Amino acid sequence: MNTNSQTTNNILMIRPVNFGYNLETAATNHFQNSENQEIDVNKQAQLEFDKMVNKLLEVGIKVKVIEDTENPYTPDSIFPNNWISFHDDGKVVLYPMEALNRRKERREDIISEISKEFSVKNIIDLSSFESQNEFLEGTGSMVLDRNSKICYACLSSRTSVKVLNHWNKEFPDYKIVSFEALDSQNLAIYHTNVMMCIGDGFAVICLDSIKNLNDKEKVKNELLNSNKEIIEITLDQMNHFAGNMLLVSNDTGKYYLCMSTTAHNSLNDIQLSTIQKYAEILSFEISTIEKNGGGSVRCMMAEIHLINY
Repeated sequence: MNTNSQTTNNILMIRPVNFGYNLETAATNHFQNSENQEIDVNKQAQLEFDKMVNKLLEVGIKVKVIEDTENPYTPDSIFPNNWISFHDDGKVVLYPMEALNRRKERREDIISEISKEFSVKNIIDLSSFESQNEFLEGTGSMVLDRNSKICYACLSSRTSVKVLNHWNKEFPDYKIVSFEALDSQNLAIYHTNVMMCIGDGFAVICLDSIKNLNDKEKVKNELLNSNKEIIEITLDQMNHFAGNMLLVSNDTGKYYLCMSTTAHNSLNDIQLSTIQKYAEILSFEISTIEKNGGGSVRCMMAEIHLINY
């Protein structure tokens, strides 16, 4: 059951078998760090993954865990929300990915497995845009306000206006709010979910990353007009994955805001108390995944908004 259209208590997660630093994505993901190679990175990532899954299950969030395969080589398969999204009208969308080895993450058997429990009415495959060098990496590229029907997207090499517009044709009830966002080195932020998270009644966002004043005002006004309390984070907090959060609900309808320990520790008391008006904080120690993969908790969770049979 969904308590509202923004949240779900059904999550897809992919357990890694070849997790590690991905050279193909490092050029545009400045959160990746290859220094920590003296440990068995995949084994450590599996431990962090398993603890996270157990913690989610303990509070009543349903997790569909699917094991990755040894072949093909997919070091980023732990981040499924970039290649697939599931919607409450029965649509499943497959996305065009920038890195060649990430394209191999798309697996028909995963969709077949999901369709055993949930009603899949239509599969929309946007992956053909890869041949045009146009990309849109799922709910990494798009942060969806599912209640107000707004899609926030910061443009980058991984988030193309052309594919966004095509996605919008499939979801015409959504308003696209696109903008540019830059990190502390003035480089394009590769995924929107790095710098913002939409909750029910609130939004966590690094407005400092939106340098263009018109863009900043546009995004801020959209959030306020859709009755979101804005919880601002700094560029430094964003660098500690404080934008990479996901609101979920359990089977009784209780809200949890999922984030990493790194993100949790970066927040100040005022930010924490504001978040706690809306949701209980659920944090996970995933530092190996963050350092090597350059992604955090939100990236690891693909929400299943499909209807159960």
